[in-house]
Amino acid sequence: MSISRKTRTIIKVLLICGIIAPLLRVVTDLLSAMWYPGYSLRDQTMSQLAAAGAPTQQFQIALLAIISFLTIAFGAGVWKSTEGKRSLSITAIIIIVFGVAGLITLLFPQTAMQLEEGLAPQMVHIIVTAMSILLIVLFIGFGAAAYGIGFRIFSAAMIVTLLLFGILTAIKAPQAVQFAYPWMGILERVSYYSHLLWILVFAVVLLRAQGTAPKTIRRTS
Repeated sequence: MSISRKTRTIIKVLLICGIIAPLLRVVTDLLSAMWYPGYSLRDQTMSQLAAAGAPTQQFQIALLAIISFLTIAFGAGVWKSTEGKRSLSITAIIIIVFGVAGLITLLFPQTAMQLEEGLAPQMVHIIVTAMSILLIVLFIGFGAAAYGIGFRIFSAAMIVTLLLFGILTAIKAPQAVQFAYPWMGILERVSYYSHLLWILVFAVVLLRAQGTAPKTIRRTS
């Protein structure tokens, strides 16, 4: 069944949200790091930028909420792009749930700016973060299954990067003072940015599959 021009335009806009959201997330992280006096992008965790009492908390919450809504919109675009592929339908649902989880996560920021009492006060934040990681692994896995070997290898590499650097960050966390430890910030960002890169590439793949990719994207093929 043919798709009307209006519907195709809506799908295109929704899928482009999958490009905007990751880029906006990186910009939000970098700007917050610049505006936080004494913050070390290399050594300190990303979540500290949105922690209770942080000077960048309100900015982070506002932008992260927008990013979550963009992610939900992208999930809706994936849903409209399934073309009978069950794996894409599942991917769409998980991405939407991930976006909603992002909004819920904002209700559970780090409750302290330091680790003098250990990780116990941060358990809610840690549990919510772990659930988000599980959702990321799931939507990358199901999304990868919808396309060819090249995209599957790329997706596997992103999952390995996410988990490996996430584990390295977790190992350093108990040794951190004020959520800072040499290179912990970089390790966490490599882990976190991996799924942002996957979402961006996935959005481009879907746009190409729909035949709606912007010319600047098409010329890269």
